[in-house]
Amino acid sequence: MTAQATRGRPSRGSASLRHRLADRGIDAQLLMMVPAIVFILALFVYPFAYGVGLTLQPTEETVERWGGGIFANYLRFFGDAFTFESVWLTARLAIPAALLNVLVSIPLAIKLQHRFRGKRLLSTLLVLPITLGTVLTAQGLLIFAGRQGWLNQALINLGILDTPLELVHNYIGVLLSLIISGFPFAFLLISSYLSGIDPSLDRAARSLGAGSAQRFTKITLPLLAPGLATTFILTFVLAFSVFPSATLVGDPSGSTRVLAVVAYRFFGEQFDYPMASTVAIMMGLAELIVVAIVLFARSFLYKGSTGGKG
Repeated sequence: MTAQATRGRPSRGSASLRHRLADRGIDAQLLMMVPAIVFILALFVYPFAYGVGLTLQPTEETVERWGGGIFANYLRFFGDAFTFESVWLTARLAIPAALLNVLVSIPLAIKLQHRFRGKRLLSTLLVLPITLGTVLTAQGLLIFAGRQGWLNQALINLGILDTPLELVHNYIGVLLSLIISGFPFAFLLISSYLSGIDPSLDRAARSLGAGSAQRFTKITLPLLAPGLATTFILTFVLAFSVFPSATLVGDPSGSTRVLAVVAYRFFGEQFDYPMASTVAIMMGLAELIVVAIVLFARSFLYKGSTGGKG
């Protein structure tokens, strides 16, 4: 064999190394993940690490008042009743909104699994709010449900009310806004999971004499449980980070003083960037706690894999 042919053939050692790396999932295709990894590092990991670093650099005023050295921002967050109460105010909005969206979506999604006249029109109307966004939704609530809105004016003109209802610039206004903007997501997700459940299971249970309530509790609900948990988590996170609604149709200094509003005030009004980062980190931690509780509770209801496509 000539030296040229020997140089053109890969050595046994290099081929063996390549095979060993391939067995561990390290090959040329792995390079395709490099852009995604760079994207995640640049837009998620680095900003998060930078934010955590800011929380450990409190201002001199914060250190003098709250002590604790580098942990002064965290001591201030838990020690200041005005700031810490925002956790409860935010959860008081996000949890009911997410829970109500999930509960209302279940019967509607089940109904829309069947064929009937007007199904497409009803589906379009249910999903339509997803195109509006939170700002337009809040503006619509002000026009429709404000003190001078259509609803109050109609009720007063009909003699049903003497004074207009207080439906905006309070807790109710923000809750309505979160329900309207979050419902399409919950409905689409639950519909997706329902479409993946084998309909023959329901037909088999019906042939054995099971009623609609039994079929739902024994078949549909257990198979749908992972989807319900995922839907609740996504809608909860969406509602927990509420800012426009809390400002436009809420009371940002009172009942709707959510964490996002508090973080903005530290950032945009007081220019206390370390404390604003602390509030943002604690917001993420609160969301993770709720997510962990929901996933833990789901494990008791159903331990198999989901039948849905969501």
